[in-house]
Amino acid sequence: MTESIPGPSARLPQRFDPDAPLFLISTAARLAGMHPQTLRTYDRMGLVVPRRAAGRGRRYSLRDVERLRLVQYLSQEEGINLVGVQRILQLQAEVERLQKQTARLVEEIRVLRRTPTSGRVFAVSGSEEIWLRSSRTQEVLAIGD
Repeated sequence: MTESIPGPSARLPQRFDPDAPLFLISTAARLAGMHPQTLRTYDRMGLVVPRRAAGRGRRYSLRDVERLRLVQYLSQEEGINLVGVQRILQLQAEVERLQKQTARLVEEIRVLRRTPTSGRVFAVSGSEEIWLRSSRTQEVLAIGD
């Protein structure tokens, strides 16, 4: 029976954070196939905003590099101007936010369905909150996050 000897990969993290700010602007530009000045322009426009290091240097994540490639594809291959690309990215972020909100609401519905329903009354306020009243508790389920 042979004993397993841990190699260099045993010391590596099991999960890699795609949002970790790892790359200098020169490396991110090379990975995205762009000039570093293009990345600075995209940062000023708010298309791809990297994190900043202590000395104010830009640090790009893998997700930032992926977004840079998307901006480049949309502008160069699809012919969309940068204002249009910015709008597409805003809408994409809104879709992601709404998907997360939907997932939260689906989970809340599952929890409510598992709870006895006797004596419950629902009311919706003008602030988009749903009030759930029962003989035991009063809960607020916020929908307008």
